Amino acid sequence: MELLYLEDFSTGEVFDCGTTTLSLAEIVEFARQFDPQPFHIDPEAARESLYGGIIASGWHTCSAFMRLMVDAILSRTATLGSPGVDQIRWLRPVRPGDLLRGQMTILEVKPSASKPDRGAVRTHGQILDDEGRTMMEMYSWMLVRRRT
Repeated sequence: MELLYLEDFSTGEVFDCGTTTLSLAEIVEFARQFDPQPFHIDPEAARESLYGGIIASGWHTCSAFMRLMVDAILSRTATLGSPGVDQIRWLRPVRPGDLLRGQMTILEVKPSASKPDRGAVRTHGQILDDEGRTMMEMYSWMLVRRRT
């Protein structure tokens, strides 16, 4: 597998990151450890909430997206990490068994002015449901090595 370098990314390019589903057990297990709000861990309380049932933590949705992105793109990219995420939005609740598809769009490719061996790639990441509705989106940067 040939690595992707900064020069291999183009503004407007869209990557399909594959699909995943989160089971009820996975949602509850993640939430118990990291986000133990009642609508993530307690079926009765969740039914009484504005969501009408158990939903995944937004952080779980982000983690699922990260896994899809690593498997589809980052594992074959000369990445140097990320300086951070500019924005995350949880637009629709993710429910147990929802089929989720990851997608990443390249917004900007910017060679570093001070470090010629690298650059930054601005991305728009999304989790979409099986009807194409955006469930979660994030805008972030990744640092990527240049070809030497």
